[in-house]
Amino acid sequence: MKSSRCTALLAVVVAIGLAGCSSTEAATTEKSSEYADLAASATCTDLRTKNPDLNGKTLKNAINPYTPGYETVNPENPSEYHGFDIDLGNALGACLGFKNDYVSVGFSELIPTVASGQADWIISNLYATKERAAGGVDFISYSKVFDGILVAKGNPKKITGIDTSLCGLTVGLNKGYVEVPLVEGVGPACAAAGLKAPTLSLFDSSADCTQAVLAGRADAYMNDINTVKGFVAAHPDKLDSAETVMLDYTIGIGVPQGKHQFRDAIQAALTEVQSSGLQDKLASKWQLTENAVAKPTILSVG
Repeated sequence: MKSSRCTALLAVVVAIGLAGCSSTEAATTEKSSEYADLAASATCTDLRTKNPDLNGKTLKNAINPYTPGYETVNPENPSEYHGFDIDLGNALGACLGFKNDYVSVGFSELIPTVASGQADWIISNLYATKERAAGGVDFISYSKVFDGILVAKGNPKKITGIDTSLCGLTVGLNKGYVEVPLVEGVGPACAAAGLKAPTLSLFDSSADCTQAVLAGRADAYMNDINTVKGFVAAHPDKLDSAETVMLDYTIGIGVPQGKHQFRDAIQAALTEVQSSGLQDKLASKWQLTENAVAKPTILSVG
């Protein structure tokens, strides 16, 4: 992080400008040499032979770059994105012979952006669900889901999970998050107890949700536990993690429905990344302590 106030302000301004663009607004962070051993493996060599149309290409990756540890603007170089998902995408590209560029969009626009052909794929801490797949993508899973609940320091509202402890409270969530219907589903139990249902306050980014908790406009925010821990680390005197909840989802890479050869190539490359131990190394690099590897399985409804 830069020490100069002016430099820091410039970084924020540039970052906001990057996030507002609708095309490949940030230069790709290509570090192919980091993945030379992976690329030289027999599996990746064979995959490049079988998928010559990917060799030398630059693919657009749709991301919502507001999730610390996974994908954010690099404060040391605002022309780049960095994080676990960025590194994973570059590793898969090294295996299959392509490079990455990025399309920054709101979270709820990730799938429409790929389904409409404005981007080639998604690696953006996206939970794989049938409902999302119905929007026009197939998913390849790569990590299990552990949700954290971000609250004010000391958890003053005594929140214990996605349960009746949320009755009468305001929950900040990202538009399109799987937690939205889960929190809404608490409503009937609240009514049965003579309490008000939780109120949802929806935002476009994790940063906005966190600011709502910091400002007292929301009592809780739910996201991947690693993301929650990152926000707590950034504001240790103001925020806490109330609970960790295991959800019946996996985090997945999204590819357009119908592009089965590309999907299967990504699945095979991801399997090699995992078997080589690289995914674990990347999780450790980004301090994703709850990043449990999930076998690359396909979720498709089309």
